[in-house]
Amino acid sequence: MLRSDGRILTTHTGSLPRPKPLREAIAEHEKTGAAIDPGQVREAVDEIVRHQIGARVDVVNDGEMGRVGFSTYAKERLTGLDGEARTYGIRDLEEFPELHERVVGETLADMKLPSCSGEVRYRDTAAVKQDVASLKAAAEGVDVPGMFMTAASPGVIAWFLHNKYYPSHEEYLGALADAMKVEYDAVHEAGLLLQIDCPDLATSRQMFYREEPSLAQFRRHIAQNVDALNHATRDIPPDDMRLHLCWGNYEGPHQYDVALRDILDIVLTARPAAISFEAANPRHQHEWRVFEDVKLPEDKVILPGVIDSTTNFVEHPELVAERLVRFANIVGRERVLASSDCGFETFSGYMSVQPEVTWAKLSAMAEGAELASHELW
Repeated sequence: MLRSDGRILTTHTGSLPRPKPLREAIAEHEKTGAAIDPGQVREAVDEIVRHQIGARVDVVNDGEMGRVGFSTYAKERLTGLDGEARTYGIRDLEEFPELHERVVGETLADMKLPSCSGEVRYRDTAAVKQDVASLKAAAEGVDVPGMFMTAASPGVIAWFLHNKYYPSHEEYLGALADAMKVEYDAVHEAGLLLQIDCPDLATSRQMFYREEPSLAQFRRHIAQNVDALNHATRDIPPDDMRLHLCWGNYEGPHQYDVALRDILDIVLTARPAAISFEAANPRHQHEWRVFEDVKLPEDKVILPGVIDSTTNFVEHPELVAERLVRFANIVGRERVLASSDCGFETFSGYMSVQPEVTWAKLSAMAEGAELASHELW
């Protein structure tokens, strides 16, 4: 696992703004099934890696260029996910209908979320190998401390793509874990850091699980998801993985978000050695104090979000540094990497931050990490 040695390293959580032509190609693919040109994806990955290097991001990725969404891309790679589509609500936004219309918009309203209607298996590794090859080619000759690739967790796939085939949720979750293990292993075998996206560990509290009678019931749900994740990653060393959790990458009230304190103990039982979480937005930036009470295990590092992914404000580098120093003073400077709260285009075509502002925010993060490093070393 990469640790900050002599300076705070920088990274982000995965998705980055796609070029407009690629965004249009993905939208057409969603509507008609038209193939996306692999060459177009490779060009986009080349460009996105250049942007990251230019913004002084240390641990880079492919920006999820060829995927329709951070989780729903699974419908392309797994069998059995072609049943009747399901919609879902977001509790806080439903209380503000006009805001709901503005935030969700046509992009998410038209997104296809099929249900599971048959046996889930991983089709083949061609797509993930293509992702790996594109990233490695784009980073060839570039000196970066590390590269990572994202993959959806079994729990988040089960959350977005509803089960209508397996007798129980537990069986569906188990089938997804066995299937996604193929992708996880392929990323690891390619020599990349594997990031597993797990918004199901937080966001789902006010979405699909919002009608559960208690916090205790929700905790049991996410403990099952962590067990499935641990089973699927059993052959990958913890130091070669990171986990990302979030409360929903949208500009909304978020007043029903589950507190980090109420889930952190379960999150820390997951095998990945690095934990990425939101720490910059107005709803969660106060939660750095949780680490004063909950001891971070010695084999874990944290990737707190120090720039918000839903606002076009460019954070002042001194604020970024302040946020990093707070965490470093609690858990140790070597165990903190600077990151973003969430992705900047988690679903193709859905983004709150203008692309050019994204690069300014990442650059501000790097400058803030440099300031924090001078203070800490």
